[in-house]
Amino acid sequence: RYSLELSTTTDDCLQSNETLQNKGICTGMFVTLELLHYSSGSERLKNHKILMQYQLCSSIFFSIFQQYFVFDFHVPPDVMSDKILKISVIHSKNLLRSGTLVGTFKLDVGTVYSLPEHQFHHKWAMLSDPDDITAGCKGYVKCDIAVVGKGDNIKTPHKANETDEDDIEGNLLLPEGIPSERQWARFYVKIYRAEGLPKMNTSIMANVKKAFIGENRDLVDPYVLVQFAGQKGKTSVQKSSYEPIWNEQVIFTEMFPPLCRRLKVQIRDSDKVNDVAIGTHFIDLRKIANDGDKGFLPTMGPAWVNMYGSTRNYTLMDEHQDLNEGLGEGVSFRARLLISIAVEILDTSSTEIMSSTEVQIDYLDVILTLKDLFFFYQSATGKMEEFFLFGSFLEATMIDRKIGDKPISFEATIGNYGNQIDGVSKPASAKKKKEGGGESEEEETELIHNSSDEEAEDDGDLTSVPSTPPMKPVITDRNYFHLPYFEKKPCIYIKSWWQDQRRRLYNSNIMDKIADKLEEGLNDVQEIIKTEKAYPELKVYTAQNHNQQSFFSILHNLSRFVTLANKDQNLSGRTKLDKERLKSCMRELESMAQQAKTIRSQVKRNTVRDKLKLVFNFLHRLRFLADEPQHSIPDVFIWMISNNKRIAYARIPSKDILYSIVDEEMGKDCGKVKAVFLRLPGKKGFGPAGWTVQAKLEMYLWLGLNKQRKDFLSGLPSGFEENKATKETGIQAVPPISLVYNMKQVFQLRAHMYQARSLFAADSSGLSDPFARVFFSTHSQVTEVLSETLCPTWDQLLVFDNVELYGEAGELRDDPPIIVIELYDQDTVGKAEFIGRTFAKPLTKMVDEHYGPPRFPPQLEYYQIFRGNCAAGDLLAAFELLQIGPAGRAALPPIDGPTDSDRGPILPVPLGIRPVLSRYRIEVLFWGLRDLKRINLAQVDRPRVDIECAGKGVQSALIQNYKKNPNFSTLVKWFEVDLPENELLHPPLNIRVVDCRAFGRYTLVGSHAVTSLRKFIYSPPDKTNEDEKEKEKKKKKKKKGEEVDEEEPDESMLDWWSKYFASIETMMEVGGTLSSFYPLCFIYSLESEFGSFEDWLHTFNLYRGKAGDDIDHNVVDDDRIVGRFKGSLCMYKLPLSEEITREAGFDPNMGMFQSIPHNDPINVLIRIYIIRATDLHPADINGKADPYIVIRLGKSEIRDKENYISKQLNPVFGKSFDIEATFPMESMLTVAVYDWDLVGTDDLIGETKIDLENRYYSKHRATCGFASNYSVHGYNVWRDPQKPTQILAKLCKEGKLDGPHYGPGGKVKVANRIFLGPTEIEDESEEHLALTVLRHWEEIPRVGCKLIPEHVETRPLLNPDKPGIEQGRIEMWVDMFPMDVPAPGPAIDISPRKPKRYELRVIIWNTDEVILEDDDYFTGEKSSDIFVRGWLKGQQEDKQDTDVHYHSLTGEGNFNWRFVFPFDYLMAEEKIVISKKESMFSWDETEYKIPARLTLQVWDADHFSADDFLGAIELDLNKFPRGAKTAKQCSLNMVLKEHELPTISIFRQKRVKGWWPFVARDENDEFELTPFHYQKQLLPKCYFTFA
Repeated sequence: RYSLELSTTTDDCLQSNETLQNKGICTGMFVTLELLHYSSGSERLKNHKILMQYQLCSSIFFSIFQQYFVFDFHVPPDVMSDKILKISVIHSKNLLRSGTLVGTFKLDVGTVYSLPEHQFHHKWAMLSDPDDITAGCKGYVKCDIAVVGKGDNIKTPHKANETDEDDIEGNLLLPEGIPSERQWARFYVKIYRAEGLPKMNTSIMANVKKAFIGENRDLVDPYVLVQFAGQKGKTSVQKSSYEPIWNEQVIFTEMFPPLCRRLKVQIRDSDKVNDVAIGTHFIDLRKIANDGDKGFLPTMGPAWVNMYGSTRNYTLMDEHQDLNEGLGEGVSFRARLLISIAVEILDTSSTEIMSSTEVQIDYLDVILTLKDLFFFYQSATGKMEEFFLFGSFLEATMIDRKIGDKPISFEATIGNYGNQIDGVSKPASAKKKKEGGGESEEEETELIHNSSDEEAEDDGDLTSVPSTPPMKPVITDRNYFHLPYFEKKPCIYIKSWWQDQRRRLYNSNIMDKIADKLEEGLNDVQEIIKTEKAYPELKVYTAQNHNQQSFFSILHNLSRFVTLANKDQNLSGRTKLDKERLKSCMRELESMAQQAKTIRSQVKRNTVRDKLKLVFNFLHRLRFLADEPQHSIPDVFIWMISNNKRIAYARIPSKDILYSIVDEEMGKDCGKVKAVFLRLPGKKGFGPAGWTVQAKLEMYLWLGLNKQRKDFLSGLPSGFEENKATKETGIQAVPPISLVYNMKQVFQLRAHMYQARSLFAADSSGLSDPFARVFFSTHSQVTEVLSETLCPTWDQLLVFDNVELYGEAGELRDDPPIIVIELYDQDTVGKAEFIGRTFAKPLTKMVDEHYGPPRFPPQLEYYQIFRGNCAAGDLLAAFELLQIGPAGRAALPPIDGPTDSDRGPILPVPLGIRPVLSRYRIEVLFWGLRDLKRINLAQVDRPRVDIECAGKGVQSALIQNYKKNPNFSTLVKWFEVDLPENELLHPPLNIRVVDCRAFGRYTLVGSHAVTSLRKFIYSPPDKTNEDEKEKEKKKKKKKKGEEVDEEEPDESMLDWWSKYFASIETMMEVGGTLSSFYPLCFIYSLESEFGSFEDWLHTFNLYRGKAGDDIDHNVVDDDRIVGRFKGSLCMYKLPLSEEITREAGFDPNMGMFQSIPHNDPINVLIRIYIIRATDLHPADINGKADPYIVIRLGKSEIRDKENYISKQLNPVFGKSFDIEATFPMESMLTVAVYDWDLVGTDDLIGETKIDLENRYYSKHRATCGFASNYSVHGYNVWRDPQKPTQILAKLCKEGKLDGPHYGPGGKVKVANRIFLGPTEIEDESEEHLALTVLRHWEEIPRVGCKLIPEHVETRPLLNPDKPGIEQGRIEMWVDMFPMDVPAPGPAIDISPRKPKRYELRVIIWNTDEVILEDDDYFTGEKSSDIFVRGWLKGQQEDKQDTDVHYHSLTGEGNFNWRFVFPFDYLMAEEKIVISKKESMFSWDETEYKIPARLTLQVWDADHFSADDFLGAIELDLNKFPRGAKTAKQCSLNMVLKEHELPTISIFRQKRVKGWWPFVARDENDEFELTPFHYQKQLLPKCYFTFA
């Protein structure tokens, strides 16, 4: 699920958004947003379009929109990133004219999502005219664009000030690294030909056509569709051709570098009813270009691209058609296409250039004979070579029993070779060629089309064997079959012909191997950093060693790449991209080598993590370079076929099995035995069906040139004999059809299954009944079933006797087969449910090896369990494979018998392998239970909590009546348990809540597993560290103290909003530090700042019901939460040191939970302040919402529906609400924003939930934030009913501290610490001193922590229907006051400021030097009929004109005319407030806040034609240059250099008089000047008057 947000609003009303237009007058504009994408299986371009019709634009330069748009999607990530966002600015339509396009801007969604914060913030998008590329920039649109996926948080960055944002050229909407001046370019996509297309009609249709036409023609009419940057172009249709030749090019005209990253090429079958995709390929422009100093423009080919998609069996309805559209992994080869790409930068000043961006289709100038054509293709794409693929199936196990017991065979294909349905067959013409020497035209055609399966002379017509003989499966266990491939291993081999482009794959392999080694080293270093917490010295030393080794191997491999890649430089078929890629890869690798050397020398204890990030960046770059964009040999597909149906497949990249005589170039799996897991094709492979393995193959594969074939068996396990179909011998012997092994080794496998944790909840109770099934070769065993747990400890040894493995002993020791462990949930009825799967390699011991350190006994390791693509827990286990020698099993290490008589014959994990245990005590704080849901429609009445860890546990006291009081009567209990000394091996702790019903029945309510106990381990405070911290803090304090004195503002002018806006300004300027006189609100999210207030009271969510599927598993599944357990844990090794227990006032009943408050019910007054909401998701068709607030706490609900705010996505509420509540029964506060609807029910926009109880009891004192100053009256009045001195005295008493002692000179002493407070304040000086201590409370040793200051918190609004995606944010804060202390004062007034009514009076005296526009009919004299027009921004309909000064011959005009503009103005925000209905159908008026700007224009009046525009000026009434005293002193600099001149505000000055210039553009696009003289004055209408 994704949400694309685009806003044209700016930051906190400090500035409005603008569209810059360079020419003419804007008489009303709107912006169109379109999200373009091509629908699946259709050519029609679909789009989502929203019109932003908000006509506030009537000046020369700027128009304001202030709009916010959201597009919501639920699509795969690739589909989302290919969508094109198009922003168009259009002159508004009216009855007489249609909308005229000003300009457009395009980018794809993937560009936005790839940015670090997934957003552009306050950036200018440059507009261009798609119909005239010579026109240059058409203006700019300022906007924010964000793409939010599930679980993403968008952080809105703050800009320092407005001036930065006005630098348009330096703040363009472009990703980093893209130049600000982009040029127009042509993208040429040349389509030559395709081959290997599948038959697109069913056999029935073919027979019908054959009956009518009388011949069997190719039943496919292919054409190529190319899509790029929201445009598409298609070639001509080649009728009835499986081998179409087009020789056409599709030309796109787009800005370069483009902001659309992928180009989509698709072969489609033309059909009268519906065109169908045959195959799709995406070309990433970043991979075929380099933007560095020595880079190159996008280029590719001529090269073949392979297309994959659905299987090639033909049905009328293809269930895997999506695969042909490019969605998901292709399961079969579909076709290959010969294309090339080139880019040409255009010179837009040239007169011959075509100015439109429409897609063009041209024919290529290729007029060649067939013979020449063949040589052209060969020289362009490489010499045709004969390749040989060999595979051997050593094992086929874990075949899903659902398939049935019909015989099973395996088929291998490479391209169309080996495909039994329509694979390439040997045509008659190839045979004729051998017999007669002549080359007819027909033979040449065959040669070009490459459909000849011609064999090498030496091979004597060797026929390919692409599939294994069918074999009946044998039962392994209740889930799986296996095929009895014991001594006899079937083989396949295929001969195929491809262009020899192995060098591309070799280079990829070299870089992949470098990246693999680097990744391995990095994983080791990360593990060391994670695990060796107890020994930091060892950690850094080992991490350094690993880093050194990784770097040494990288440096060696990088130098090898440079030598190897320079080979084969002069081969045919090397394209420009091959040469350029090689150069850029070498440059990249050399620079990496240099950086690696410097990093290696700089790795120190404190820099390990930073250097790791850099090395991960190397890894990312290497993987990017290794991905070859120009294909050569297609991938190999292995299909399992049963009952003539294709069941499951595996796709193996050809580069992974490609042979080379150089080790670095060889594919990683070439000539090696590899485990291959088959999966279901297409959509079937997702969800529960895709979790199960369809078959596990142990396969050997080799792919290379036919002439290198002698080495193809060299990597197989030795000890076999070849079984051939024919007994001929030759230079290259016939490959075997099977291998017979006469050498086998016998082993015993010991699987030490200790425990698992964090498993998937598979039952409706929220738990599972897990057991593990271990597969090795054709053997399978299971552990016992442990009921109702997500963290089972089996402590069980599974012994597999007489496991026969084929091959040489040494090979099996170094590379044993893998073990598959599957976990299931046992159900009383039906089949066991799959939980997850993991893989392991056993530690192998041969007969001649000693069983002892360092290799044996094996250590327990964690193996991550996966369910589909997501993590589903961890398994703690060890595996050893012991060879049984001539002496038999007696020579093996002995197995201890069962020690536990209750468990029967089950063997426990032996002592040397199971972890070393120590005695621990676990103390549990039982506080209470919250929000328990009904179980089977019955309410929970008498719940109890059971705690269990490693078989031991404790039960809480029973809650007698959950409704009346959900807290426990006994707070602390403890139990002792033996746990491993290694913290990483600690078992999870299980929390279960049961409801005690009548007749001794218990019902499980919910459970929670604490997977890591590390954070609950008790550690005594370290005094030395505290002293060091204090010294550091003192230093920081001294630095902070040097503050600049500021002017004290007038108190009478200030209100709460002054403080709020000052806080925002300060945060922008200095990132949130105190630097203003205003007492500041700190604006942040409290939960993230203070760790959800779990300083001593933790909240554990209780789960019930099955866990979600693999897509949603990573996000918390709210539907499964049935309640919350509040409490805490404390764990420590026994015996406990006596120092702790001897402390004064130590209560042994409370253990480590000393001095915590009682948990009796308490009455509290909750005061909620709601300031405003920002960026709400639109809820109405018009792209707006009518929000109002709803507050819920327990059974109380406040719905502020009457005060909804009409058509606003950034509403300012400014309200406070009081609710009385009783903790713990009413503790979860919900603040929701709803959309008011005239008809129907109101829609929830989003809500936020706050746990008030945790805040109330937190040591951070989150009841009421401390103001930075103590005031008894005014806007900054002290809100807490307790004064600072009372609060400080209480904190000192609770922490058993000495003090506070107030002394002279502003000194306060608390616990041997002296704090200095302000001395200049005489009234209530002790309160100010106490407040100073409270603001530095974290400096107090032992009990100190940061206390919460006065704040405004920003909380995300979430909607259950759109999980994981923010629906906006709300700014608010909560105060809590206990009812048993004096009542607090009245709530602070935060109601929104009301605008004042003003009147702007503008007196136009004179104009001078006005352009003379008219010619006298008789005398020919130049003259103008001058008049002046004026209006306030946003009130165009109230524009006013002076009278006309007729026949001015000198450009002088005298008026003495007064305009009067009444308006509502917010002084603090410097905005004019306009309320008006958007249309005649609107129910309410909508409020807009816009800058106070006066626009004046000078015109020439005409009687019989339109008036002529002569000039204009726009003045910001808060900040405009002072007028000149005379017309001569009035210059153009007053407009052009406005920022450099001193400015004045009419709201402060009240009256201003002077000359100002009118500005217009002449034909050369330069400014012209007209001075004018006017006076303006401001009169607040209601309160006072002045002259």
